[in-house]
Amino acid sequence: MVQNDPSEHADWESSDESLIPVAGMVESIIGCKWSVRLLQLCAEDHHRPSVFLRSCPGLSSKVMNERLRKMTRFGILKRTVFGEKPPVEVEYRLTPLGRRFMQILEEVRRLQEAIDRGALSESGDSE
Repeated sequence: MVQNDPSEHADWESSDESLIPVAGMVESIIGCKWSVRLLQLCAEDHHRPSVFLRSCPGLSSKVMNERLRKMTRFGILKRTVFGEKPPVEVEYRLTPLGRRFMQILEEVRRLQEAIDRGALSESGDSE
């Protein structure tokens, strides 16, 4: 069995994204406000690109499609096409990995809330 050397994928943007370490995937998704919002919408049972665009003022179709493609390649979302000829319907749904990823986002949200409340001191101790 061959194990991947993490240093092989230091430049993960240009490498095969199916081999990205989890930390790089998390950074790529959390580092983009639109990715986080799109995942939240999927978790709230909104699955159509038209709904995503209506729910995200300022999000362009181009950026939305780039982010959806990237999260699909990561295995966070599953893309399903209904119909064989135009107009087709497309839906994006969270995969099991995507549902686990949402737990990471939820923990980040709780951490931010604790910081905002002052529940964490600078030394890292909680209340």
